[in-house]
Amino acid sequence: MKLILRADVDSLGRLGDIVTVKDGYGRNYLIPQGLAKPATKANLKAFELERRKLQEQADSLRTRAQGLADKIAATPVSIEVRVGDGDKLYGSVTTSNIGDAMEAAGIDIDRRKILLPDPIRALGEYDIEIRLHPDVRGELKLSVLRHGGPVVEDIEEPAEEKVEAVEESVENAENAETTEA
Repeated sequence: MKLILRADVDSLGRLGDIVTVKDGYGRNYLIPQGLAKPATKANLKAFELERRKLQEQADSLRTRAQGLADKIAATPVSIEVRVGDGDKLYGSVTTSNIGDAMEAAGIDIDRRKILLPDPIRALGEYDIEIRLHPDVRGELKLSVLRHGGPVVEDIEEPAEEKVEAVEESVENAENAETTEA
């Protein structure tokens, strides 16, 4: 089936392209969604008249996507996670977690547009790519941090101070027993 694309379609073509697709894909998805029209002579003439309007719509979508990409680049996002021994995460950071953190930062985006090849399983800084438009991709600066902030190491008292503290508590206990009796 030959169709005229009325919008950019990923992995198929751009606005105005005449493409050949399987009948079911064209009839059940592209035409009902308004993404394409059958490539007849009458539709070709009508499309030429409509092309300018569709191109303006596509350009405005691209401009909005670029503005959103700039906003994403200017807004660093951090996610606090619980970690165990050796800074190993309990679970992992996924696109759903990243989407929630972005929403909390004031950026509302579809989680399916976040390109994360593998879930994040370690603390650190990451550059996450976000597909906003076929021509526009944003880059998010993501920090995965320990829940509750940095770890404060326990400072061990020298052994002599511990012995003195134990001896003092034993003396206090003995004094308390003698005063009670």
